[in-house]
Formats: sequence, structure tokens, C-alpha cells
Amino acid sequence: MISLVRRITAACALSAAALTALAACGSTTTQAPHAGHPAPTKSERLPAKPSATAPAKPPTLTPGPGGLTPVFTNGPRTGGKTVAFTFDADMTADEGPRAKAGEHFDNPGLIAALRSLKVPATVFMTGKWAETYPDEARAIGSDPLFELANHTYSHYAFTDDCYGLPTISEDGVREDVERAYTAFQKAGVPHPMPYLRFPGGCYDKDVLRALGPLGVTAVQWDVVSGDAFATDADAVARQVLDGVKPGSVVVMHCTRSAAPTTEHVVRTVVPQLRAKGYRFVKVSELIGATSGHA
Repeated sequence: MISLVRRITAACALSAAALTALAACGSTTTQAPHAGHPAPTKSERLPAKPSATAPAKPPTLTPGPGGLTPVFTNGPRTGGKTVAFTFDADMTADEGPRAKAGEHFDNPGLIAALRSLKVPATVFMTGKWAETYPDEARAIGSDPLFELANHTYSHYAFTDDCYGLPTISEDGVREDVERAYTAFQKAGVPHPMPYLRFPGGCYDKDVLRALGPLGVTAVQWDVVSGDAFATDADAVARQVLDGVKPGSVVVMHCTRSAAPTTEHVVRTVVPQLRAKGYRFVKVSELIGATSGHA
């Protein structure tokens, strides 16, 4: 079943022990719709092999009043021409039979394109995706070019009326996020990030309160690529190019069946953004450059 939310957004995990090691990082419901090459800059030439030691503690935003989970949308507009590409590796808890029947929720070609172009990226992955494609999850999470973050286990909504997604009760919100981190651990992902993307981009104050003890930073976006179910890659590329500003977070998808044009879009927009002076970074760099980060 193709839900309405994935037609709009096609939105794409730390063990319990890792969660407890993290630092503790809106009152109305928020819904966000989810969509000759210049050489990469020197700062984008990352090491070929992951470090054998654990990385430094990732930056997170300071919690809101009463310990509410902080929400990040974009980086500083005055900190230079940086842009973060994010990809939702999206698969809901009930889509396993479709994957077994041959539907492709992964996109190896896209990951290969990012590696070929040396574009850092943040991948928001559901736990179900990691369970279905453990080798790919481990490879993405172990590659220093990327960082892997949480898109919940089930991709079920945390609020009512979220584009037709099934809904998890408030009591189940934290468990669903923790379950995704457990799935990442089982897949062999070494250092998943303390960042979370809400299914459908939907959340409210109760959700932020429920997730506060986990110490995660919620990551939204300011540029919708429009790649969800798109068939015109050039139109998606134009939307990205028209929307990007310094500090932007672009949402795209790592799901072949739901976003078949994304690889082509990336290969089109990366050289054009570099020609305009943009430098590609991970979400963690933008958060680290933001006032109020912890």
C-alpha cells in the first residue's frame, strides 16, 4: 500500500546502552510536506576508511523549556555556503512482504553516486529498512562520508491526521525510536547519530516531551526536493536548485520504488551547486555551527 504521506514526502538507531550515554539534549501540531563537473572542495575529500575509534560526541541542540526535544530546520545563513543533503531510507513496519516480493526500498545506485561525487550526506533510516537491508545499513553507517540517523522503527505517525499514516500512541513513541536504534545495532551500524526525523514530519509538544529523555535532536528541513514519486528528474533538480540557501537542509529519499529519479537529481544538482560555491556537509556540521548547540 502506498500511503498518502509517501506520495507527498516518501519519508526515509543507538542501542539502549548507547542512548543512555547521550547527553540530555511548539505547542501546536506541526506537519511538514515531504521531495565538465567541478572537483569537490578539499574539505569534502574525506578519509577512505572509517576510524577504528568512536568519534567525538556529536553536537545536539539544547533542549527546549521543560526538557522538550529540540527541533532543527536549517543551519546559519551567514556561515558560508554550506548545504546538507539528507535522504530518508523509508520503509514502514508492514512493508516486509512487498520487499520479499521484489519491491526495492533501497537505492544502491544513489549511494554509489554520492560516493563517486564525494558528497557527504545524512541518511535517516527506519529500523524496518535496516532489518530488511542489514548489509547496506552497515555499509552506510560505517562509511565516513555518511552519518546514519533515526527515522523511527515503523514509520508510523506520532500524531493524528498525518497524511493517512497509521498512528502510534503517545506511550509508544519513545519505544519506537529506541527499537530503531536496536535494529541498527543488530545490523552492525557502529555509531548511529542522536538525530531523529519524524514520520511525515509530524509532531506536537506532547511528542517532544515524550522524546526528551532520549537526548536526540529532531531534524526537519527547509528545502523539499519533491522527489517522492516524481518522474521528471529535471523538475526535481530545478526545485532543489531554486530552494537551496546557505545552511539549507534538503530532504530527499533513498527508496527506489518511491523515488526513482533521485540518483539522477543528485548527479545533476551537485556540480551546479558546487559551481555556485556551495560546500556539502552533514547535518552534524550544521548543528555544530548553530548557536545553542550542546
